Amino acid sequence: MEWTGARYADKPTVEVPIWIAAPPERVWALVSDIELMPRLSSELQSVEWLDGGKVPVLGARFVGRSKHEAFGEWATISHIVEYEPLRVFAWAVEDPQFPSAIWRFTLEPRDGGTLLRQWMQMGPGRSGLSVAIDRMPEKEQKIVFVRMREFESNIGTTLEAIKKLAEEPGKARV
Repeated sequence: MEWTGARYADKPTVEVPIWIAAPPERVWALVSDIELMPRLSSELQSVEWLDGGKVPVLGARFVGRSKHEAFGEWATISHIVEYEPLRVFAWAVEDPQFPSAIWRFTLEPRDGGTLLRQWMQMGPGRSGLSVAIDRMPEKEQKIVFVRMREFESNIGTTLEAIKKLAEEPGKARV
């Protein structure tokens, strides 16, 4: 696990890798299924394609509804900004040119399985965290640190769930 950045303006990032004993095709089927993600996340509650979309493609949009005990409930619109089947799947939250966050899965064949990495960047666009920072600017570094640690933990949980599904072929939808 790797975490960088201390202030929101630094666009802090976190990346968590996991090795999965399954081929990239099986792992890709899971990570590119955005409607599966709420079942693997404690924060993301639901995801719905917009504009009549049904599958991920570059430029497609979806709405995600989330819930957090400190921030309440909210919805964001994400735009797929990278889409290379079996390799990279990424989306920008809200404005793709000035996102409040970017999320990315990368897959790499490795040792007879797949090395899956999930990476996220906070900012530079404003998010719900910006409101907390506006209220307590002297605590910005602590607020960012705590939220990035939460993201790191949540990503780890999501990746473990993907690993379990991918390694149990009867349960994975391929």
